[in-house]
Amino acid sequence: MTTVALAVTDGMPLFELGIPCAIFGPGNPDAVAAGYELTVCAPPDARIGGWLRAEAVSGLDELSQADIVIVPACDSAMHHPPADLVAAVREAHDRGARVASICTGAFVLAAAGLLNGRRATTHWMYAQRLAQQYPDIEVDPGVLYIDDHDLLTAAGQAAGIDLCLHIVRTEHGAALANTLARRLVVAPHRAGGQAQFIETPMTQHDHEDPADDSNGLSSLLDWALDHLDQPLTIPQLARRAAMSRRHFSRRFIAVTGTSPHQWLIIQRVWRAQELLETTGDSIEHVAEAVGMGTATTLRRHFQRVVGVSPTTYRTTFAK
Repeated sequence: MTTVALAVTDGMPLFELGIPCAIFGPGNPDAVAAGYELTVCAPPDARIGGWLRAEAVSGLDELSQADIVIVPACDSAMHHPPADLVAAVREAHDRGARVASICTGAFVLAAAGLLNGRRATTHWMYAQRLAQQYPDIEVDPGVLYIDDHDLLTAAGQAAGIDLCLHIVRTEHGAALANTLARRLVVAPHRAGGQAQFIETPMTQHDHEDPADDSNGLSSLLDWALDHLDQPLTIPQLARRAAMSRRHFSRRFIAVTGTSPHQWLIIQRVWRAQELLETTGDSIEHVAEAVGMGTATTLRRHFQRVVGVSPTTYRTTFAK
């Protein structure tokens, strides 16, 4: 059993409260089957979004007993983080809990002194304020989320979904995380290093409609995911998208936040994770099935992306 405590504070946005509940809560049978038990901890008379009263069974003092503590956005976090919440989060961390924040929840972790000397992120709108108020933190405003072992921080709302799925993935493997993502109808995996937002100024020579390009790329990505076992090349993908190679690469980065080459590697590694979890196929066969060609190539990229070898991953997460 893995206990997850959700810290509710007065004025907390309703959507960000709902994210951990949807992924770890009792209404999600897959999460329950995986052993997650969610506890919502709130002070008396807390209101969600300024209007919905929260009547949680548990108080903030029970946060310290959880295995994972999640602190979503907090209205007062940037100016005066609730002292009882700060103390509870610090005690939970001292007792060995993994502590995660979403958006301005990072200010609570910062006030507790947990992020000093660490790399952390928050919503890009508040990153400069976090860096100014807490100069001992290495604030990175350009990523979706950061996993620093016992401390995890995410940017805005959608990045909170990514972070929660990342937690599931690191504890139970890609198959369960993908199952939860399908239930929520969201992308199964956005890497934490992906940019929070991409600004791509259009030059006077760029007359193509970026929305049309994005739609075309979306269809192309779906097609590529169905053909990962094939030797896909950048020129081939550009032709299929009806773009020049240069324009294709530029638009691809603008839409996905990464290059076509790196995107293909990541997708193939993620597909390999699923196969390693759910089949008994040899490493060589998995490499061929995901378009890596050889077991040596798969091992090299898998180690770089996941941090362990395919064999170690299979031993840990195979069903």
